Amino acid sequence: MPTSLTFSALLSAYRTHALTPTALVEELLARNARYPDHAIWITPPERGRLLARARELEARGMDGLPLYGIPFAIKDNIDVADVPTTCACPSFAYTPRQSATVVQRLLDAGAIPVGKTNLDQFATGLNGTRSPYGACRNAFNPDYISGGSSAGSAVSVALGLASFSLGTDTAGSGRVPAAFNNLVGLKPTCGLLSTHGVVPACRSLDVVSIFALCAEDAQQVFGVALSEDPADPYSRAAQPHGFDFGHAPRFRFGVPARKDLEFFGDAESAALFDDAVARLRDLGGEEVDLDFAPFIDTARLLYGGPWVAERYQAIRAFIDAQPEALFPVTRDITLGGAKPLAADAFAAQYRLRDLKRVCDRVWKDVDCVITPTAGTIYTRAEMLAEPIARNTDLGLYTNFMNLLDYAAIAVPAGFRGDGLPFGATLFAPAHQDVPLLHLAARWQRTIERPCGAVETTPSAQSPAVPSPVPSGQMRVAVVGAHLSGLPLNGQLTSRGGRLVVETRTAPGYRFYALPDGKRPGLIRVASGGASIACEVWELPASTFGSFVAGIPAPLGIGSVMLEDGSAVAGFICEGIGIEGARDITAFGGWRAYLAAAAATAA
Repeated sequence: MPTSLTFSALLSAYRTHALTPTALVEELLARNARYPDHAIWITPPERGRLLARARELEARGMDGLPLYGIPFAIKDNIDVADVPTTCACPSFAYTPRQSATVVQRLLDAGAIPVGKTNLDQFATGLNGTRSPYGACRNAFNPDYISGGSSAGSAVSVALGLASFSLGTDTAGSGRVPAAFNNLVGLKPTCGLLSTHGVVPACRSLDVVSIFALCAEDAQQVFGVALSEDPADPYSRAAQPHGFDFGHAPRFRFGVPARKDLEFFGDAESAALFDDAVARLRDLGGEEVDLDFAPFIDTARLLYGGPWVAERYQAIRAFIDAQPEALFPVTRDITLGGAKPLAADAFAAQYRLRDLKRVCDRVWKDVDCVITPTAGTIYTRAEMLAEPIARNTDLGLYTNFMNLLDYAAIAVPAGFRGDGLPFGATLFAPAHQDVPLLHLAARWQRTIERPCGAVETTPSAQSPAVPSPVPSGQMRVAVVGAHLSGLPLNGQLTSRGGRLVVETRTAPGYRFYALPDGKRPGLIRVASGGASIACEVWELPASTFGSFVAGIPAPLGIGSVMLEDGSAVAGFICEGIGIEGARDITAFGGWRAYLAAAAATAA
């Protein structure tokens, strides 16, 4: 039995016949029996159902099933066919005939559904204590909160009872539990994962989230689950993600100004966040201080404004008929949604538009932003003593995300002295989920302790996961006046161009100073060539055409071979263009030639 439930470990064991889905199921059942008091499940693992699924997969084989034999847990506000959906409210329970779209896609890919997990009732809360099925316990210290509302989903993965799990994230429910249980928590762009078959909390803001042990696994699930669903009116197609700052050697990241950071007296969490910022710098990031006040103002709109009316609307008929069926704090919050007027909703929408315009300005200066996932963590006793105030604390850095239509990923960021984990969140504009996942994967390779409470992370040699979304970017190699800092570089930067790498062409090129003295010409030759210094830039495909249209003869865009053996679009010269030109191949590049010419002139 592999010590890790990461996808790479399980799939490798399956391929070598060191493991079967049946053997895995038996191990998971044995593990689950060790945690009878953690309040993880509402519908716990059932031996018969799990073994039947395992044997079905064994009979079919691995071919064409990217998630073959991968066990996952499902938050109990997401439908699984023929299994009750309760939303942690027994009187509300119903048994769906078909699975939610996102669950069905995972089943079709070969995943094994382990059970339905406990949650803050009707997904209302960030702490995991608001359930008649018990307060879910933190995987590292049961006296502390697990985080919510996707409480059991996070704890099941942290304790090695599933490889990944599905939660929902309207206000932070897919990130706060990840932070408190040392997991990766992906909150995708709104609408990219279908919410058909998910009981709504705030329907216009709800997102299906993914908990995993590593970013590569989260990306694999994201790629399988990704779909535009005609059954979900809020579904939308994924757009090209643009510049992949997650893979870039250099990128810019925003950090809230010190005045805007709040750790609620938790000095250890503050120090761990400073370490997290330093880790991003070590990965090649350039830090930019941000005025975070507009983001905090947006966060306060979620529960301080009329959006709580959506929570009321989601279960209006039920709560009006059976208010006593709800957990008291959940009932009070939800019934508060009956009070705002339609005029209040419009006023809040106008305020949100104003705030979004201000918040979106940061994307001119940074590629992503880092914040604490939560400023601190509370014991279950502290949470129960002040359930509203402490829950509000937990949402400070999360509540604004869906209102502003951003993508986010929570990542493990170290441990406090008492052994409890701390988490940071990286976020970016909508549709930049893949760059965030790539950055999270690089981040995790710098972590010394494993993710989860009992599992291990994959090694740095874990296989790369194919991107499920195209970048929408074009790369071009430049060798002359378009190089960084030279006169024509603005033709790239004005179109959103970003420097990818400074490199050289493959040997096999001759390099010429054209007769006008302002431009070089690069020509590939059969023999007698050399390697020429160049830069590879990336710019949006939507602007690439206008860039090419401005290139005068005898220059043009063709295929340029780089020293690493790859080919990229780049500047080349027509043969006729070198008539009367000076061969400057020996200089090895345009900058060296210009420097030599300047020295000669002086």
